[in-house]
Amino acid sequence: MIDIRWLRDAPDEAAAALARRGSAAAGLLGTALEHDARRRDVLKRVEGLRAHRNAASEEVAELKRRGADASVLLTELKTTSDIIKGLDQELRAAEDALEQALLRIPNRPLDDVPDGDATANRVVRTWGEPPKLSGPARPHWELGEALGILDLARGAKIAGSGFPVFVGEGARLTRALINFMLDLHTREHGYREVAPPLLVNAVTAQGTGQLPDLERNMYVTEDGLYLIPTAEVPVTNLHRDEILRADVLPLTYAAYTPCFRREAGAHGKDTRGLIRVHQFDKVELVRICRPADSPAEHQALLGHAEAVLQRLGLPYRVVLLAAGDTGFASAKTFDLEVWAAGVGAWLEASSASTFADFQARRANIRYRPTPDSKPDFVHTLNASGVALPRTIIALLENNQEPDGSVRIPPALVPYFGRDRLLPA
Repeated sequence: MIDIRWLRDAPDEAAAALARRGSAAAGLLGTALEHDARRRDVLKRVEGLRAHRNAASEEVAELKRRGADASVLLTELKTTSDIIKGLDQELRAAEDALEQALLRIPNRPLDDVPDGDATANRVVRTWGEPPKLSGPARPHWELGEALGILDLARGAKIAGSGFPVFVGEGARLTRALINFMLDLHTREHGYREVAPPLLVNAVTAQGTGQLPDLERNMYVTEDGLYLIPTAEVPVTNLHRDEILRADVLPLTYAAYTPCFRREAGAHGKDTRGLIRVHQFDKVELVRICRPADSPAEHQALLGHAEAVLQRLGLPYRVVLLAAGDTGFASAKTFDLEVWAAGVGAWLEASSASTFADFQARRANIRYRPTPDSKPDFVHTLNASGVALPRTIIALLENNQEPDGSVRIPPALVPYFGRDRLLPA
């Protein structure tokens, strides 16, 4: 959530910053400032009347001690109390309206985020070289069927398009990737593993910015619980409404979960196979830190996600997203796009984002810089470490052989148990 004091004290700066995301974002500021002005006006009136009531109450007490008639003042006190009661209701309504307005305002992009839409995204660096295959580059859906590891048709029969089924060694491959990633992040990168709920309440979804902005993309139950779109949501909220000690920061968590997203992209060729799905597996990394440490934490987080792709030998590029392509809650995002030879495209396998204090304000996660200091908001960060579908796409398509087999990267062999997938 944006700090209302920033909007109030520097409205032109706020408008310019949010205009980088698009005119709609900047247009929300006026509404928030109107609600803030109304709230402050009502609060000033309430505080004035309460001060008057307190003084009058003391005067009534003095009159009664002297045995004097206090009936006129008592009548006035009753009237003042009734007015205050009405104003309290008006104040609560103004505060609620302000909160709802602020919840719809996206995060402020950091200064080094490029201006523009997705066409202004900047490739920061690349790692590895796209493979030179000795035979035709087949797409993963053909490879998966030939290997007997992927059944898209039965997944569609069971749940609909966008719900793939991994069978046999395909299921074993997903399990191997999950265990490999969790071991890498917990044993080498120092993360603490968490197995969170897959359903969250509205307050939790609001804390990380999914609600209200992304509610249309979420699956919701009739009792108001939401299937998580990413483990970021429950894991970040582990510390909602808490004040942390400075010496425990940074807190670092790794979590494997299935993820559920209603909107998986537009219809067309880019939705075939595993490229865009409604349910998928992912290992998520979450870091909670002191504000001063946030830039270094972001780079560390990005490096941990990169390590997964490097260990698997998958060529990728690091892309800094422009302001107009940065997610609602993010202040700065790097995408890791892995090369997939069969579809001939760079596919996003991870996003590493810093949210500054945006999520911390929504979820009320604070820390004390010193034991006797006032609490301040932490910074939160997260990254996919990494998502399985596009990693599997790249693994199959980049390692395919003319005989129809697919090589398993050496780092994965101890988890998978074999160094090759063979045609069924």
